[in-house]
Amino acid sequence: MPVSERQLAAFAEIHAWRMPFDTSPRHLAGPGDARHVTHGLAAAGWTPISDPLSAEIILRSPDRRYRLQFDPQSATSAWWRLRAEPTDAEHGWYAEFGELLPAEVLAGLTDALIAPSRTQPAAPLSALEAAGWLIDAGNAAASPDAMCRVEQRADPHDPAIVSWHVEAGEPGQDGFLGPRIWHAWFDSRTPEHVVTAFVTALADPAPLQRAMFERTAHYTVVQQPSPLTPQQVVDAHTTRIKTIRAQARAARRQKQPTPATAPATPATPRPAVRR
Repeated sequence: MPVSERQLAAFAEIHAWRMPFDTSPRHLAGPGDARHVTHGLAAAGWTPISDPLSAEIILRSPDRRYRLQFDPQSATSAWWRLRAEPTDAEHGWYAEFGELLPAEVLAGLTDALIAPSRTQPAAPLSALEAAGWLIDAGNAAASPDAMCRVEQRADPHDPAIVSWHVEAGEPGQDGFLGPRIWHAWFDSRTPEHVVTAFVTALADPAPLQRAMFERTAHYTVVQQPSPLTPQQVVDAHTTRIKTIRAQARAARRQKQPTPATAPATPATPRPAVRR
């Protein structure tokens, strides 16, 4: 079910009158609009399988391998849940994300699922180090303001099982975070390029756009009037959706089998006509 013009108009109706403010750092920008994620996936051919009258949204990929659940009424700290079913060549995996995670950061991950990079991505910590994050003891990274931490942790019962944990929290002491603001967790079978796509979007220094009184994750977030107009924010969203839609169509065309050409049948010589 593709994104309809009515749905894009509803997005525009909300954002066209809100003066945008450049909001940084990203890990404190607040949740933003979930349609940055859901519109992008719908444009790529993901279909809703949830009750349309429910606040919960469940989208499934065209190949039925991936399933994303958004539940703003969740009784747990995880509002987003992403599952990948196993295939003959790959393990299944699971990831979850907290309420105050910026939707644009999660969209960086989902974009990587629907349009994988053709180049080998950097490892998660290498991507963070390149963005100016501080690497600690080789298995963790901290944001410049020390309020977000990305860490690879081994299972205490089985050191061979290693998973990725991301947390934003209040300033702490001795390299530890204070009370948690939001979290992301990737199980041990999550492909590394998926984690890299997420942390790359997280550490991007470009600000996110938020309205003046829109919810942010922390009072220390920095907001300045954006050079973008409300209409430019809407146009950027529409352009992104059209680009994803075009990529999905091109990918489907590439997967379509080429009709086999029947080999030419040699002509059978005809006997000469006897007179």
